Amino acid sequence: MTLLHTARNRFLFLVLSFIFWFSNFIYIPILSPYLETIGGDYTFIGLVLGSYGLMQFLFRLPFGIYSDLIKVRKPFIIFGMVVSTLSCVTFAGADSLGWILLARSLAGVAAATWVAFTILFSSYFSERDLHRAMGSISLAVVLAQLLGMAISGYIVDLWGWHAPFWMGGIIGFVGIVLSLFIYESNEDFQKEPIQLKELISVLLEPALLKVSFLSILAHGIIFTTMFGFTPAFALKLGLQTDEISMVIFSFMIPHAIATMLSGKIFVPLFGQWKLLKLAFGLTAIFTVCTPLIDTEGMLFMIQGLNGFSLGTLFPLFLGMAVESIPLEKRATAMGAYQAIYAIGMFAGPFIAGVLISHLGISAGFYFAGSLGLTAVFFMIVWSRQRKATKHNLKLN
Repeated sequence: MTLLHTARNRFLFLVLSFIFWFSNFIYIPILSPYLETIGGDYTFIGLVLGSYGLMQFLFRLPFGIYSDLIKVRKPFIIFGMVVSTLSCVTFAGADSLGWILLARSLAGVAAATWVAFTILFSSYFSERDLHRAMGSISLAVVLAQLLGMAISGYIVDLWGWHAPFWMGGIIGFVGIVLSLFIYESNEDFQKEPIQLKELISVLLEPALLKVSFLSILAHGIIFTTMFGFTPAFALKLGLQTDEISMVIFSFMIPHAIATMLSGKIFVPLFGQWKLLKLAFGLTAIFTVCTPLIDTEGMLFMIQGLNGFSLGTLFPLFLGMAVESIPLEKRATAMGAYQAIYAIGMFAGPFIAGVLISHLGISAGFYFAGSLGLTAVFFMIVWSRQRKATKHNLKLN
């Protein structure tokens, strides 16, 4: 490809990625309050929120393996846009809790195709620019989440609860059209067919499993809080529906800034594992502090600090998940990574919903904070194991 075509392909792909996540996140801030208004209890709300992660757990790895076996990514991306749009339309036309659960499950199936997005986009870059590629696409995701979630409350205030779903469907249709024009890069695939047993061996890679486990905990935190029950907590604190956008801005802007700075500044400064430990520790503290807040100003401040801490994690995870994996097996590695962390997207809000039903909304935030402390604990244990291994090698 020429430089001009390369730049065009990257730009088009980033626009498509933005649209994909915009249509998936435009209704997130109002979803749990909306479910309350139509009669859903907290346990059911947790089930709806968690169904998104459950579908990703079930479908992401098969999508990744099949994509590597047939050596194409584009059809998965088109399929993802179609199902994402269908999810929004189903939400908009839903007249019962069952249809709501189906709509959110469809969103999870659509999100499972993200493995193909990330691998195809990374193929547009050289190996030395892998982290830059992951940083760029992570930024597009964060900006889509920020804009979609920020305008959600305003749209509801102007046109009613169903308006964000209709807007997501319209934007999603534009994405379907654009997905037909993205470039399928297969220049770096091996010519020899890939054996399924070789792909399975990727799943046993220790570094991949460790990063995936930590990502379970990180996604459990964010899908329990900002993408789960934080908007409901803000309304209980006294904010109005159209003011939820201020909570979103306070979280997502620092989140986006941290995403940009994570690979360029923080990794060289702290190193990957020290940065993970620091970020998890801080987000645990800020998450536990959230239910103790009694003013809007403190809510905005704590969400900003938490957003920044979590924002350093996700682009780092993306690079670490595949950096030691051969290119022709990376969709499998990414599929495994994304399937495993989807456990947190399901279990986090579901368990939190059950706890909130019995113990009140504070219990959900204390549970999410404990996930951050769990991550710090395991990283300390792994660090000591690495030091012990190095010491034994020196003695031998």
